[in-house]
Amino acid sequence: MIKYPNQMQKVPSSLNLKKRNLKKANLGTEFEDRINNSNNYYLQARIASIFKKPTPVQIVKVDYPARNKARIVEAYYRTPSTTDYNGIYKGYHIDFEAKCCHSTSFSFAHIYKHQIEHLITIDEMGGIAFLIIEFSLYKEIFILPAKNLYARYKLALKDGKKSISHQDFIDEGYLVPTGYAPEIDYLKVVDLLIAKKSEQ
Repeated sequence: MIKYPNQMQKVPSSLNLKKRNLKKANLGTEFEDRINNSNNYYLQARIASIFKKPTPVQIVKVDYPARNKARIVEAYYRTPSTTDYNGIYKGYHIDFEAKCCHSTSFSFAHIYKHQIEHLITIDEMGGIAFLIIEFSLYKEIFILPAKNLYARYKLALKDGKKSISHQDFIDEGYLVPTGYAPEIDYLKVVDLLIAKKSEQ
């Protein structure tokens, strides 16, 4: 069991879903593996340096069923995690959260309030921040800029809408091209976000 400090909740706190299906969790891991492969390609090609951020964990209890086997039973996040990835591209700080969605909409129960606030802070300070999401049902990947995510979050707090629909991602986000190398070419969308930021 791993716990967040101060019993942090995902947002909105009343929007809790049932426990994750392990097969669905594996799909999320596969999505992150594809992002990691893409990041390795970007790094080898000297295009960008973007990495998955490790989350510092404080181990509290370890079980030793045998002399050569140890199992972590209880641990806590030392500090709240921010987002999954960060790095640098064309002189811009890049920061994003990656999610795999297995339905027709993305529930706010799958993201923390402090993660949304972190993304909007990065955006306001001149970085490029976004949510990248794979809709496994449609075999599509979208990027939703931090400003759009934050606006949707504020709307959810106001009117109680619990999720962002696939159509909302079509309307407000960017479809990410996929291929062989890189597998997920999300920097093509980041180029559009950089151009938009430079116009402001």
